[in-house]
Amino acid sequence: MSRSLNSRALHLADSYIALLAHWQWGDSVLEWIRQCEITFGADALLRTLLHPDVWPHAGRSSFVELLVEKDVPTHGVALEKAVGLRLTFRQPPPIDIFSNQFLFFLKSTVADSAYQAWAELAQSVPALLPPDRFHFQVHELN
Repeated sequence: MSRSLNSRALHLADSYIALLAHWQWGDSVLEWIRQCEITFGADALLRTLLHPDVWPHAGRSSFVELLVEKDVPTHGVALEKAVGLRLTFRQPPPIDIFSNQFLFFLKSTVADSAYQAWAELAQSVPALLPPDRFHFQVHELN
């Protein structure tokens, strides 16, 4: 019995660590989007580099789509789920509120629903950020 309990505890801890990795990616992506909006909003010269139907009309989800299109290495983290988790939780939730069932529903429905609701906030069909016009590098801090 204790072996089974230990196994479930280890599985729950591993699932929680994976959830934290997703949440951290989501937090980083949202911060990057915020920085892009601030930068393009503050510098008129930068705004002239983008076609008017792209900026400021690009929806925030188009930044996530741009990262996916550019094939940014995420080490198994699904960016839509990551952003959805970050939108769901302002801070990473503590492990003591988790169960296997809660993690299952959180990963399978809640994060997806949060991302879809956020992506649909754009008033009209958002312009996409063309991947061929952007070059960037993702730096990982260990």
